[in-house]
Amino acid sequence: MAEHTLDVTGLRCPLPILRAKKALAPLQTGDVLTVLATDGGAPGDFAAFCRQTGHELRASEEADGVYTLVLVHK
Repeated sequence: MAEHTLDVTGLRCPLPILRAKKALAPLQTGDVLTVLATDGGAPGDFAAFCRQTGHELRASEEADGVYTLVLVHK
């Protein structure tokens, strides 16, 4: 299992999802992608993205206006 980080702070919808989709494409099953975002819609957007794609949203937290979203490639 490999761990990767994607910083999409400052980007607005739909760019965080599009960048995450691109970052997930080469990953292997079980790899973890941690996304850092500042778009207020990111938690809901990533929850919907994971439901639609089958990836797991392992964590969704906010601190100081930065959302940390942990996705597991499935």
